[in-house]
Amino acid sequence: MEVDKDMVQNILSLVPQQHPFRFIDDILEIDEEHIVGTYRFRDDEYFYKGHFPGQPVTPGVILIETMAQTGVVAFGIYLLMQQGLLHGQIKRLVTLFTMVDDCEFDGIVSPGEKVVIEGEKVYLRRGNLKAKVIIKKENGDTACYGVLTGRGVDLDGKN
Repeated sequence: MEVDKDMVQNILSLVPQQHPFRFIDDILEIDEEHIVGTYRFRDDEYFYKGHFPGQPVTPGVILIETMAQTGVVAFGIYLLMQQGLLHGQIKRLVTLFTMVDDCEFDGIVSPGEKVVIEGEKVYLRRGNLKAKVIIKKENGDTACYGVLTGRGVDLDGKN
């Protein structure tokens, strides 16, 4: 299924995280039940200098954030748009990551590697999105997975 590139650009423009803490480059698939996105970890990411000097590895917390940005934030924006719940005030909405369950790490993600992030909706209710999310390396090997929950919060205090 081909994804609408204008819609993808709109969703990506609404993801509140920005460089150097943005870990979603593209959305390859998206519908009411799932999302597939990508991110390439650049060789010069700020965290590689200290994790670990001489043998850089993407920190687990960054992999969890990567899962959250695609599987909860971008996916949540799409789902709320589909329900007609997001309007002109969207720029004031920030998705807060609220919980991670059953997170496991199966592989190392190195500088320069591109990952594919797949999210599957568990539920969306009362503004909370819960999704099963997995990060796979380009060769198909699993890097990590977990069940993540997030909630949209209006910075103007209306939510």
